[in-house]
Amino acid sequence: MATLYIIATPIGNLGDMTFRAVETLKIVDLVACEDTRRTLKLLTHFGIRVRLLSCRAGNEAGASRKVIAALDERKTVAYCSDAGTPALSDPGAILARSASAAGHAVVPLPGASAFASLVSVAGCADKSVVFEGFLSPKDGRRKSRLKELLETGAAFVLYESPFRICKLLANIVELEQGRYVCVGREMTKVHEEYLRGSASEISAVLRERAESRGEFSIFVSGHNANSAN
Repeated sequence: MATLYIIATPIGNLGDMTFRAVETLKIVDLVACEDTRRTLKLLTHFGIRVRLLSCRAGNEAGASRKVIAALDERKTVAYCSDAGTPALSDPGAILARSASAAGHAVVPLPGASAFASLVSVAGCADKSVVFEGFLSPKDGRRKSRLKELLETGAAFVLYESPFRICKLLANIVELEQGRYVCVGREMTKVHEEYLRGSASEISAVLRERAESRGEFSIFVSGHNANSAN
């Protein structure tokens, strides 16, 4: 039995890479990754040289077979998605399941996660937090799913692009404008920013900007936590 390490990588600041992740990447025989170019930059930063294998959403099933073949030869393999923790709006779930089914150990190396990072600074003590990730870009489907999420009463976290962030917030305002939200933009990066307030307040702030840049994560409080604690 060989080991597949599922490794979280920084969402922006390379200083967030864990010592354990760096040391593990130094000793594995193969690194499967979502984007070989991005992972190569990360490895180069830490002075690591190792063979890379593309394993992205479009080829994960096929790439998983190659990884399992390597594991069958008792080679140690690591998997890294582009940023954050694999399988959270990133590839990795199919690979982890396939490797486990083939009888190999699948071990997580925890670290950076936009989801966990945003929850830690949102300022709400909701007992239940649903991770939803990206909603449909289609307005009708997006609003329908938002309505379902809001009606659960639990807090939830979404990811959104700068091109649709204003539309997303407008949808939330339309459904429940007073719900408390915390929006994180470019987390851990140079232009890191957090906006906290009601959905209508934050929607108004972003609408006033000429443009919204960067990657967005949105925390929406549950029914019983509509204001920061």
